[in-house]
Amino acid sequence: MSKVYVAIMAGGIGSRFWPESRIKKPKQFLDILNTGETLIQTTYNRFLKIADKDNIFIVTNEQYVSIINEQLPGVDKSRILAEPMRKNTAPCIAYACHKIASIDPDANIVIAPSDHLMLNEEKFLYVILEALEYTVKKDVLVTLGIKPSRPDTGYGYIQFNETAVHRDIHKVKTFTEKPDMELARTFIISGDFLWNSGIFIWNAKAIMAAFDKYQQDIHQAFWAARKAFGKKDEYRLMEKAYSICPNISIDYAIMEKADNVFVIPASFGWSDLGTWASLWENYEKDYYGNAVKGENVMIYDSTNCMVMVPDKKLVILQGLEDYIVIDTGDALLICKKDKEQEIKEMTADIKRKELDEYL
Repeated sequence: MSKVYVAIMAGGIGSRFWPESRIKKPKQFLDILNTGETLIQTTYNRFLKIADKDNIFIVTNEQYVSIINEQLPGVDKSRILAEPMRKNTAPCIAYACHKIASIDPDANIVIAPSDHLMLNEEKFLYVILEALEYTVKKDVLVTLGIKPSRPDTGYGYIQFNETAVHRDIHKVKTFTEKPDMELARTFIISGDFLWNSGIFIWNAKAIMAAFDKYQQDIHQAFWAARKAFGKKDEYRLMEKAYSICPNISIDYAIMEKADNVFVIPASFGWSDLGTWASLWENYEKDYYGNAVKGENVMIYDSTNCMVMVPDKKLVILQGLEDYIVIDTGDALLICKKDKEQEIKEMTADIKRKELDEYL
């Protein structure tokens, strides 16, 4: 097999995890699962099992480079790609893939977010290797689809052909961005839809051809910047490239348009840890379904709550059901679990009130 390269995307601000996740230190740099490792450390260590450390790249916003140096001291500075601005996942992935392709035109590439949970890591890596085995032979774009356990409006959905083209690999019919609840229920009942994990596998040739065909502006911007790769003016040329790029996700930019997209339906205890409710699902809970982080929390007549408070603070909950209670010292969030999709809107309101020190 050709060399395996991994690009870990670590530039997001995790606004749905406010107030624990802040712009200065978003959730990928936090030990949100209380394991002793931050999410990006866990992700990096996971991929060290299938790729050499020199073949693992971290793509992040330039303001987080120092945090990455601190949390991942084994990563060479040349493997940290600093984005000058946030332009969604398509430019981020284009930068990483152009960089890797300039080093190794035959590279086999995994693209993964920095903040996902894989309860069955061995099974996850097995599926990744299965995809890599296919992409080394075929110029295709492969994504991992998660078998859904419930209708959920927080995920994109992938519809796939029932007949596999190779082992567990299926041709993709359609991508659908986050649907409403009625449509999500229809998808689940049909049985041929998967959650979009945001994890991609392809070879350098296939992704370069896709950007060339469907996103010429992005492709040409990074092609022009290649001459600066590994040199002092790389960041300056990145500023120019990003200024040209549209703000667009890889799903809209490439995956929904391309006709060579395949999916592996998988189940390995995945969560994108995108919301407090998803953290609650994966956290150790008491007899009444309460997930608690904090030494001095007293709970009465409360069930299925997510509680995260400072250790030195005494917090008493009474009569709450399905609530999120997050106290960071300078900010307190009390929110119904089924309303947590509104947290992003709440943080936008905080910005409008010019209370940026709390973001």
